[in-house]
Amino acid sequence: MAGITVVAGGGGFIGGHLVTHLLRTGAKVRAVDIKPLNEWFSVSDGVENVVGDLQDIAVCRAALKGADVVYNLAADMGGMGFIENNKALCMLSVLINTHMLMAARENGVKRFFFSSSACVYPDYRQKDADVPGLKESDAYPAMPEDGYGWEKLFSERMCRHFREDFGLITRVGRYHNVYGPLGTWEGGREKAPAAICRKVAEAKLSGRHEIDIWGDGEQTRTFMYIDDCLEGTVRLMNSDITEPLNIGSDEKVSINQLVDIVEGIAGLKLKRRYQLDAPKGVRGRSSDNDLIKQLLGWAPGISLQTGLEKTYRWVYDQVARRA
Repeated sequence: MAGITVVAGGGGFIGGHLVTHLLRTGAKVRAVDIKPLNEWFSVSDGVENVVGDLQDIAVCRAALKGADVVYNLAADMGGMGFIENNKALCMLSVLINTHMLMAARENGVKRFFFSSSACVYPDYRQKDADVPGLKESDAYPAMPEDGYGWEKLFSERMCRHFREDFGLITRVGRYHNVYGPLGTWEGGREKAPAAICRKVAEAKLSGRHEIDIWGDGEQTRTFMYIDDCLEGTVRLMNSDITEPLNIGSDEKVSINQLVDIVEGIAGLKLKRRYQLDAPKGVRGRSSDNDLIKQLLGWAPGISLQTGLEKTYRWVYDQVARRA
């Protein structure tokens, strides 16, 4: 009989979507998150939902009892504003990853997925808005995002050495800016697509046709819709690929272009106020998808226009309900 599939961080944005995705495949799922159940992004029926702090190794051991497969998405993180101002909290997530790997080994887990991040890539490769896509090999020589990026890179190495030394099958996906419905859209932890959707929705509902943009708006990124993230995650987990792999879109846009798209969806134009002293991260970041195409025969393909239409409609409803 198949064992349990554990989703750590199952009360979060990506974790909640992953739980739903796995249920459709017939998996027996246990979701674990530190937040009280009423604060989970989504709660699925037919799932063992556990509230616990995975920085505690005893909680990890209990959470992985009877588990065959583990997706470790748990972390204390948020958008650029949170990451730049909470480096110590971000670094403390290393306790989650270390204790989860130890508990996985002790419980005889068969496969272990770790959600890493594009923040592992060095800042010296991301100083130009027209920067080429980041290849997996670009992570070294290392100089990742301070705090959050260092924690992710260290945890990648932990996964590698648990595989090499203890035989635990580990897979590592480097996520690039995941967005979609049911995500954080206010409060300081939201990422750029949700923040822009919220600001445009607020402008439309209030009649004040203005928007604040962090930086000059010319910084570039790629943004991956949640459905592509789930597909890439499960494909990588079930593959024989042992090295970290980018899971991200290669449709690069500037923040100004991102605003253009959301304005078009909402059917309005806004006056832009640029906040040059706000957190803005690296100048340019995008995913090179050559390796994922070569190894998986697949890459994220949902267009930004399509994903943002769905995301904006959901965020607009949240803003309208709050108002």
